[in-house]
Amino acid sequence: MALSFPALAPIVLLSVSNVFMTLAWYGHLKFKSAPLLAVILISWGIALFEYCLAVPANRIGHEVYSAAQLKTIQEIITLVVFVGFSVLYLKESITVNTLIGFAFIAVGAGFVFRG
Repeated sequence: MALSFPALAPIVLLSVSNVFMTLAWYGHLKFKSAPLLAVILISWGIALFEYCLAVPANRIGHEVYSAAQLKTIQEIITLVVFVGFSVLYLKESITVNTLIGFAFIAVGAGFVFRG
């Protein structure tokens, strides 16, 4: 069964937007000597672009998903992006406990999509 545009577009748009939001929230951690005001302004600029993707994702997605389902999709994408970002960009390791915690969140997400 192929996903329709309103079903697939929010997943793609939220995935891309989440990469930018994660960069806005955590990217500055590698630049601790940068002035806080500069970091805030740069993060706002990145977040503006993120919003330009997230808002249409939710508008389009609401044709086929409830608001709770859209939020759940966004949160699961956030966790996946965050793990990749932490390992690849911040060079931090992910612990077993972190993975177990994220797995519990994923199980909870499954309940949101049950009929």
